[in-house]
Order: sequence, then C-alpha cells, then structure tokens
Amino acid sequence: MKFTHDVIVIGGGAAGLTAAGGCALFGLDVALIEARKMGGECLNDGCVPSKALLAAAKRAAEARERTRYGVTLAKPVVEWAGVHRHIHDAIAAIAPHDSEERFEQIGCEVIRDWAQVTGPQSVEVAWRTLTAPRIVIATGSEPALPPVEGLDEVPYLTNENLFDLEELPDHLVIVGGGAIGMEMAQAFRRLGSEVTVIEPGSLLARDDPESVAVIREVLEDEGVRFVEGKAERVESRGGTIRLFAGGETIEGSRLLLATGRKARCTGFGLEEIGVKMGANGIAVDARRRTSVKGIYAIGDCRDGPRLTHVSGYEGSNVALEITLGIPTKVDWSALPWCTYTDPEVAQIGLTEKDARRKYGDTIRIVKEAFRDNERALAEGKDKGHLKLVLKGKKVLGASMVGKDAGELLLPFAQAITGKSSTFALGSAIIAYPTRSEISKAASFSAWEPTVFGAIPKKWAQLVARLRRRFA
Repeated sequence: MKFTHDVIVIGGGAAGLTAAGGCALFGLDVALIEARKMGGECLNDGCVPSKALLAAAKRAAEARERTRYGVTLAKPVVEWAGVHRHIHDAIAAIAPHDSEERFEQIGCEVIRDWAQVTGPQSVEVAWRTLTAPRIVIATGSEPALPPVEGLDEVPYLTNENLFDLEELPDHLVIVGGGAIGMEMAQAFRRLGSEVTVIEPGSLLARDDPESVAVIREVLEDEGVRFVEGKAERVESRGGTIRLFAGGETIEGSRLLLATGRKARCTGFGLEEIGVKMGANGIAVDARRRTSVKGIYAIGDCRDGPRLTHVSGYEGSNVALEITLGIPTKVDWSALPWCTYTDPEVAQIGLTEKDARRKYGDTIRIVKEAFRDNERALAEGKDKGHLKLVLKGKKVLGASMVGKDAGELLLPFAQAITGKSSTFALGSAIIAYPTRSEISKAASFSAWEPTVFGAIPKKWAQLVARLRRRFA
C-alpha cells in the first residue's frame, strides 16, 4: 500500500496534540484530525476554565474575610459578567498553544472534520481517504449522565456548558462529589450562590479519607450543604429545579451534573473493524495498543485513568514508540492528581488504603501537620497535613491536604520512581495544572536538542520508511 502519511492522529486534545506534535518534531508526516475545538475538553470546558473560576472565587473569599494580618479590605462585589470574561480570557490566552496554526507550523497537516476509521491503516475524513501504518485514537470523553428519572425533561448543566452561564445561580444543586463537584461547589459558594451537593457514596472517593475530611469541613464552614443519598428523580416547575434524593426534596435554580465521564469512542467505525472495548472505553495494553495491530488509543477514550497529565504522558509514550520503535509501557506507580479546592487535596502513588490492601501491615505511615510548619503558621494557612505511605524506607505514596498541596507532589514522584535526573524530571508525570510543570518544562528543554537532534530524526525517518515499505 502507498501511504499518504506516516501516522494519523484522531483528536486534538491533550493526548492527540502531544502524540501528533511529537511525531512531527521527529520529521514524520502527520495528519491531525479534530472536528470540535482544538485543545479538547481541558482547554475549553475543563481544567482551564474551572481553575480560572476558582481564582475569581478565591479573590472573593479573601476579601470577604475583611480584616486579617492587620489589613482591612472592602467587602467584595461579585460581577458575574467580569468573572465570565476572566474565564474566557484565560481560555483565549492558552488557545494559541493548542491551535491549528501552531501544529501546522510544527509540521502536521491539520484537518477539521469528523473521521471514520475504515481499516487498520485507513481513515475517511473530509471526502478524503488517508492511509498510514499507524493510527492513534485520541477522541477524549464526555460527561456521564446519572440515571435520574425526569432528567431528559429538565434543563441541566455539565462542564460542557457550565462556563457559558450568563448569570450567577441563586442556588446551584450539584449531583456528584468528585473533583469537579467539589471544586465547583466551593467556587460558586464563594461567589455568592447557595450550593447543595448530592453524593450517595464517599466524597472524593479515590483520595485519602483523612484529607477529604479536612476539605469537607472547610466547605461546610463556608456554607456548602451536603446530602448523602442517590439522586432519584428531578422535575422543573416555574424555573425551579426540584430534586429528590436521600429522602429529601432539594429546590434550586440550576442543576449541575458532575458524575464522572465516559469515553467518546463510538461513531468512529472502531468496533466495525474489530477494535475491542473495555468497561469504559477502548481496551488497550500497557503500550496503549488496541486489539487491532497498528492502532493505538490514548487519553480519555481508552479504558483507564482520565487526567490531562495522563493524556500528555501517553501521547509522549506513543510518539516515542512510533518514531523510534522503542516499546514504551505506562507506569502508574507515581501517578499524581489534585483537586483544586482551597485547601487543595493532592495524591501521588498509593493511598494508605490501597497500600494496606496490597502490602498488609508491612506498611508504615508518617504524618506531618501544616500547623507544625513555620511558613504555614506565618501565613495563617496551617490547615492540613502530609501523610507518607512507606514500606521500609521506600515511598509508596503521599497524600496531602493544604495550601498549594499539588505543588508539593514533585519530590515524591522522584522518590517513588527512584529517578532524579533532569531527563527523568522532563519525562515525569506532573499534576496538571500546577506551577511544578515549569520544572518539567525546563528539564525537557535541557534535553530537547538531544532528543530531537539530527541523529534521532534520521533514525525516526528510517523507521518510518521501513514501516511504510513493510507494513
């Protein structure tokens, strides 16, 4: 077969952009296909807008505590139009990093349309047939809606339309106590909304319970109300949302569904050509290979963890495997994540619960409180703690709750993996979005001339020629 490209990437979110950009920088002929907005969920209706909203809410909270440190501030006045503008200014500031123009400059052919995979090496898009020895699926995810009676008859919000609200809700009812639910609960409460969170199970279920207890107490002190129970039925009357959950009737002005995400992997022809599906997404092995030879799946569309930094990590891995022919397996031993409430709840590696399940009573816990840290005391931000999970002297994980906890994860990434060089730091999984990413960026820049130098590029292009000839 005469191929039109060396690799075809379907999806222009964090995973697809990293894979496509990496392959293009090695000199491969790359087709990057995206029918929706460039930058995917993270840029347009996920990480970026939510963190911008949280920043506005934090400013309001600081001013509401009018006298502190001997300084008195004016009472905050929240102008929703200004908050909305700040959110979309943040998106606009970051958008050029993920833009069609930038990836064309890198060397990708960017095609803005829906793709249909028609074979292990062929894709139909924009009335064209593209072919390549390797195809990368990076189609992302979408909100998973809970089975609530009457849901299809009432207006509701998800992260995909939340940041386009034209006015601040009087009472925001949130179904879901995961990261999105908790972040948005605190943000809207601080901006002036009444907020009720409905969750039938544990809040922030994958995090350490001691950390979660701290942030729950903070949110309750700020006025967020929690209802433990399953959302069973919802109705809308005269502009009021009425939700029945946990034996209660909760009335609010807007309803936000924050009950997780599901893979966006149907409608692309994948199952028709034999790509197997897992419990929630495309089934892949440790190298992100699907059941069909030559097709990879990375990021939220495959069965596995859904985090922006995971998508970038998998994109880098697959780019290296495709360009240099080096098998690259994922390693979740130092996987970080963070919920950007105030204080933040952060985790890397195993929680105490997971470690005890795996190693029993051989583990050891070391705990340090922020109230024993002099910087925290000086700033009056002493709520929270750091918990280390150890097996002997080996670090298995770290759980944190406290001011900027996500920024404190980086040393433990190195402790868990045992890698501390600039090369290791440049390829580490760093929680997104954190300022710690600047350390990774600088370390990667130190190695960039070597990684993308003349010899690796020549090798990558030799691998590509051989693959085109013998695929």
